[in-house]
Amino acid sequence: MNTHETDSLSERLDFIGLDTAARERLRTLKPAIADGIGPALDAFYAKARANPHTRRFFSDEAHIASAKSRQMKHWGIIADADYDASYVAGVSTVGRVHAKLGLEPRWYIGGYALILEGLIGQVVEKRWPSRFGRKGSKTLADELSSVVKAALLDMDYAVSVYLDTLEADRKKAEAAKAETDEAQRMAMEAFGAAFQKLRSGDLGARAPSDLSGSFGAMAETYNDAVAALEEVLGQVVQSVGTISDGLSEISVASNDLSQRTEQQAASLEETVAALSEVTRGINQTAGSAGEAQATAAAAQKNAEKGGEIVGRAVEAMSQIEQSSDKIGQIIGVIDEIAFQTNLLALNAGVEAARAGEAGRGFAVVAQEVRGLAQRSAEAAKEIKTLISASAAQVGRGVELVSASGRSLEEILAGVSEMNRVVSDIARTAREQSLSLKEVSTAADQMDKVTQQNAAMVEETTAAAQHLASETETLSQLTLRFNLATSARSTRSAAPAARRPAAPPARPARPVAQMRTTGAGGAAPKAAADDWEEF
Repeated sequence: MNTHETDSLSERLDFIGLDTAARERLRTLKPAIADGIGPALDAFYAKARANPHTRRFFSDEAHIASAKSRQMKHWGIIADADYDASYVAGVSTVGRVHAKLGLEPRWYIGGYALILEGLIGQVVEKRWPSRFGRKGSKTLADELSSVVKAALLDMDYAVSVYLDTLEADRKKAEAAKAETDEAQRMAMEAFGAAFQKLRSGDLGARAPSDLSGSFGAMAETYNDAVAALEEVLGQVVQSVGTISDGLSEISVASNDLSQRTEQQAASLEETVAALSEVTRGINQTAGSAGEAQATAAAAQKNAEKGGEIVGRAVEAMSQIEQSSDKIGQIIGVIDEIAFQTNLLALNAGVEAARAGEAGRGFAVVAQEVRGLAQRSAEAAKEIKTLISASAAQVGRGVELVSASGRSLEEILAGVSEMNRVVSDIARTAREQSLSLKEVSTAADQMDKVTQQNAAMVEETTAAAQHLASETETLSQLTLRFNLATSARSTRSAAPAARRPAAPPARPARPVAQMRTTGAGGAAPKAAADDWEEF
């Protein structure tokens, strides 16, 4: 604490009468203050919770508990009555924090009134004289006076620092406003001069780049815009010269185009005549392909009928082969019957010989039956041989008929392929005929377009002359602006080119954004002793 602060504290203590005796009385009352400060703070925070203006300064009950703990500690320092530099620093911190939080003095003073109410009641209760003597009442009055003076001293420092902080903030805001107004005045003068030069056509003038705050960004943006405008007008000047050269070339090209248009018209007439001849030939080809397609279709139908007949023949031969197999089976049965009959006749002859004279007639019959069985067996054998030969011939016939069927199928496939090829030829001929008709139509259209082009060439020539006049007017207008010498010298020194190269692209420059400065500053940091609690 410096000398001024020491003198200020001494003056306060002397003026309100907090002398050595009064401070000693405070030390004597410290137990009573310690007993009464808790209930007094409880009453105060209950009132603070109920009031909407003071409730917003506390986030929750834990916040209130922390604030109460610090208040009790601070009242312990007040009761110690050691009013030195640490005391002044602590109470000054309270005032500055209250100013930053926006806690008005009325709530602070009201809080002290509630706390004093509780403390005075506690002191009176603890220190009330047992006898109603004048000396006892005087002592109590002195003690209460010391408590009130200590509270008012604490309140004085907190409110004074609060008001000093507000005054300092006000002066700082006024200084910042004055600085901003001066910067704005200088910026307006600079921009006014720059706009005046721009109005007179001087594109080389720039706004000063050392303007403060957001005006510096505005100056940079303005200079970028003027530079871009100067570059664009420079390119316009070059383009005007290029257009003038191009108009001369357009005039020469128009004459050349007129001659080529006449040649193209003659070539188109010859092309149309040739296309007509080709179209007739294609149409004849398409007709012949149609006839060939009809003939191939008829051959395909006949081949399909032959295939059906061969199929039926193969089926009939298969049935004959099956019948031969069945006849062979029947002959086998007959041969078996003949063999059995022969055995029976042989047995009958043996039995007739045993019978003697009585069986002679039966023996003759058995002999005849045996002869018939042998002839049946021989006949069945011959028939079986013939049937085997017939079956072999039938199998050979089936193979030949099958081969004929396969040949007919191959012939049918060839005819079908030929029919497909002829169909493709006919379709292609028709498509070519249609395409040639379209080509012929396009050629006629090209002939019309060529005639229109001839008319457009005349219009182009007239438009080029008008454009030359407008270009000259534009060139005179650009002379109003004061451009960099390189733009005009480049134009005057550049040789006429048939297709002038495009000017190099200008590198993009980042446009500086305007920075706005608000009236408020950064949020104040919490005090070292966390005196943001009320």
